[in-house]
Amino acid sequence: MRTQVAIIGGGPSGLLLGQLLHHRGIDAIVLERKTRDYVLGRIRAGVLETGLVRLMEEAGVADRLHREGIVHDGTQIAVSGEMFHIDFKRLTGTPVIVYGQTELTHDLYDAREAAGARTEFEVDHVAIHDADSDRPCVTYQQNGQEHRIDCDFVAGCDGFHGISRQSIPLTARREYEKTYPFGWLGVLSRTPPVHHELIYANSERGFALCSMRNENLSRYYVQCALSDHPEDWTDAAFWQELKRRIPADMAEQLVTGPSIEKSIAPLRSFVTEPMRWGRLFLCGDAAHIVPPTGAKGLNTAASDVHYLYNGLRQFYEEGDSEGIDRYSERALLRVWKAERFSWWFSGLLHRYPDQSRFDLKMQQADIAFLRDNEAQQRAFAENYVGLPY
Repeated sequence: MRTQVAIIGGGPSGLLLGQLLHHRGIDAIVLERKTRDYVLGRIRAGVLETGLVRLMEEAGVADRLHREGIVHDGTQIAVSGEMFHIDFKRLTGTPVIVYGQTELTHDLYDAREAAGARTEFEVDHVAIHDADSDRPCVTYQQNGQEHRIDCDFVAGCDGFHGISRQSIPLTARREYEKTYPFGWLGVLSRTPPVHHELIYANSERGFALCSMRNENLSRYYVQCALSDHPEDWTDAAFWQELKRRIPADMAEQLVTGPSIEKSIAPLRSFVTEPMRWGRLFLCGDAAHIVPPTGAKGLNTAASDVHYLYNGLRQFYEEGDSEGIDRYSERALLRVWKAERFSWWFSGLLHRYPDQSRFDLKMQQADIAFLRDNEAQQRAFAENYVGLPY
């Protein structure tokens, strides 16, 4: 097979890149290790920055997003049983949109199928060859058969555990990582959200988050020990703990119900540099991971897609390689700012095992400064709604 861009990974970043390229007449084949149903069964966050929404519009797949997405003009932060509001719309002129990642991925798959664009599912033993030459190729197995794709470029959108980053020699990349001494226990329930905006809570018992997927589907989290397992927590124990960590008036309004999904996610900050090696480009989780605090994972992947798509468009339409040559530099400038915000916001809200009394006082002062200082609120809002590309 021959294509212009081989995209490894059929998650949202690979699909969005493929759809944007298709709109410009640039051919791409997407390779996905799992089935379509498996990909669509993944439960992920869905707070979308304006930049991602605009990319979906440019890709021609934003109709349902605008019809069903929930616009949030701000967010709530709770500490010591009291809440304060940060008004994104007033401070920045920009809201965010709550729209489940599963729904976004579904829209992109539907658009790809409607366009007749090629997606190969259940591929194994994917390997990238000669990425440091001008004739890269990708090989894989499917249904016991060997396949090869010759291409101009390879986009590695296959996540933290994918083969794309591992295809770059250790001598050519540097990795930066921070692991956090706790996880998030998340529960999905068919219940109305407790509040019309997200609530981020700092309590003596640890962090909690009240979120939603839609008006009848809620997603809640509590900070937990890394040694915990989902089966250690009954639904009743989870709801009781959540109520202890959010303001009393919110706890009284909370509608509980059976969990339809329960999982524990460890928290990590990770970046690899550079994000390009020869004709291989890394996008999204293949290159960086952020803690989920502040909802930057999917949105930072979208900014990577923005830079790579425009670089490839510039290369094919104008014969200019400046965009792809500077892809890693431009993407990493924004990545590190998103990493900083996620790291800072995580430190603001969680209780750490080694937190001293001084550390706790500094955390409390930091929260009070955010609550009382409009300039700090504006800086927070600018980061939350998304820094410009």
